[in-house]
Amino acid sequence: MLDELTFRKNADAAIESLKKSLIAAEEDSDFEAEEQNGVLNIVFDEPPAKFVITPNTPVRQIWISALSTSFKLDWSDEESTFILPKDGTQLKPLVARLINEHLGTDSVTLQ
Repeated sequence: MLDELTFRKNADAAIESLKKSLIAAEEDSDFEAEEQNGVLNIVFDEPPAKFVITPNTPVRQIWISALSTSFKLDWSDEESTFILPKDGTQLKPLVARLINEHLGTDSVTLQ
């Protein structure tokens, strides 16, 4: 397990990178990304919803609350990113998939 300082550094970098990708993608899509105190929210007007992405330091995971489900991502040393353990999906592709699922489209990609 990562030590707390390394986790915080990796989680902050991952969430900041995700935020930049979301801001770039929101111009062409129907959502808005906003960050408050290290928590990243993705807010949708139609259909109304809110995804919450937050680091969970005690368990060294990034948690995503979206589509009435909780997704818990672990750090992967091999891939140098946070992944969903059950299928290996990385943070950005997972968030893009969840957004597309919510919007009923496949137009959102996160670089």
